Amino acid sequence: MSETNPKLFLFFGKPASVKSTLAKKLGQVDGTVVVAEDEWLAALFGDELVAISDYVRCSKKLCDIMGSHIVSLLKAGTSVVLDYPANTPTACAWIGGIARSAGVIGEFHYFDLPDEVCKARPRERNQSGRHPFQLSEEQFDRLSSHFTAPTDEEGFLVIVQGPN
Repeated sequence: MSETNPKLFLFFGKPASVKSTLAKKLGQVDGTVVVAEDEWLAALFGDELVAISDYVRCSKKLCDIMGSHIVSLLKAGTSVVLDYPANTPTACAWIGGIARSAGVIGEFHYFDLPDEVCKARPRERNQSGRHPFQLSEEQFDRLSSHFTAPTDEEGFLVIVQGPN
């Protein structure tokens, strides 16, 4: 049996800041799985997700069950690309608990992009139908107003991603 050092990859950024694009790329490495919140939410709760409050409720349910599963994957030597938004102190605390339980340090990719760049992408994505959820500019603004940038105290290795 080979010795592995699994990693936990996580992301902070406004909607449509290409978090999922990087998640898919990182997930192509052998011994790595992507756990994508949007895909799970769409499959399990798609018909229930109408308002942001629905997202909050359903996301909490998903986090409650996925946390121990992600810890198990990491302890088994599998790296995990956690394609969940780590945009609030609550989300960072949940992810930090996973990292501590698994004995890994999270590699935190921080997307620092202007609102104008991020707002243009959902318009294109909404028209193309290539994403399971539609995002209006009003929803973008409401979601973004709750974001808190990562801090050193959270214990993650922070990698800042610029405009792509």
